[in-house]
Amino acid sequence: MKKLIDGLQGFRANYVSTHRELLEQLSHGQKPRVLFITCSDSRIDPNLLTQTDVGELFVIRNAGNLVPPYGAANGGEGASIEYAIHALGIEQIVVCGHSHCGAMKGLLQLGSLEEQMPLVYDWLRHTEATRRLVMENYSDYSKEELLEITIAENVLTQIENLKTYPVVHSRLYQGKLQIYGWIYLIETGEVLAYDPETHSYLPPQSQLAEYSPDQGPLPGQFTSTHAPVIACELPITAQDNPAAAQAAVPTRMVNPKPAAQGTISIQSASSTRATRSSAAHSAVAASAGRRERSSSDSGVIPPWLSAEQANRIYRGSGQR
Repeated sequence: MKKLIDGLQGFRANYVSTHRELLEQLSHGQKPRVLFITCSDSRIDPNLLTQTDVGELFVIRNAGNLVPPYGAANGGEGASIEYAIHALGIEQIVVCGHSHCGAMKGLLQLGSLEEQMPLVYDWLRHTEATRRLVMENYSDYSKEELLEITIAENVLTQIENLKTYPVVHSRLYQGKLQIYGWIYLIETGEVLAYDPETHSYLPPQSQLAEYSPDQGPLPGQFTSTHAPVIACELPITAQDNPAAAQAAVPTRMVNPKPAAQGTISIQSASSTRATRSSAAHSAVAASAGRRERSSSDSGVIPPWLSAEQANRIYRGSGQR
């Protein structure tokens, strides 16, 4: 408590004294531009992460950055979403998960959680879709890898849940709302953003309308990520595999378990959801900075990726 009180005094002395005009403006109303939905984890600070000032973000925080489907819960999430879009006119939503998420660890051991923390158990049941998807489609992965996959899949599940809200559904139909999925990697300070076109997590600057991959990265942005080497998704080109390109369907993915070393095994995805699920593991990986990498720094390239493909994925060349 002493630390908090000292902080209050420092806030008034150092911040308030230099931001009186801003605070005066905010006293007349708020005009945030982004609804930021993230976890209650103390290691996550939306304003610090995005370097935004007070009044710029409308924030919803809870265990696991969950958005219960419309009508599934009477908590404050739905009311906050409705207010943010209808009353404040917000047109951009970010759902931000993070590495080492305790809520996602609990989701993977939901049975034991019921007795120890029944309220947490009831809360996490709102994302049963994430748990079921991971358990039924990623049974061959290690415990650590499953957590990374769950974190990524959970962000996308919450985006789907957002779309069940009438106000969200209506604004999306009108083209007046954009929803983004982010993963924050605590150990590196990096953020990866989900790309619905490639079904993978990419550097967030790739989502800017004015960003042109041919012109290189935006000033001040990192040029590569520490994405894991498990299963990296990218469209098939004639240069990569002429036969596969000829028969390609709109959505393709690189099989994370290739038939032979040095080859690329291609399989079609039966649905966008299935492709998205495979991409989750390829994208997030909180342990990407700890395990082997295929970035130019390490020189290690997964055996099922050609050098050209690894360059496209890890060096941010923009070729898709």
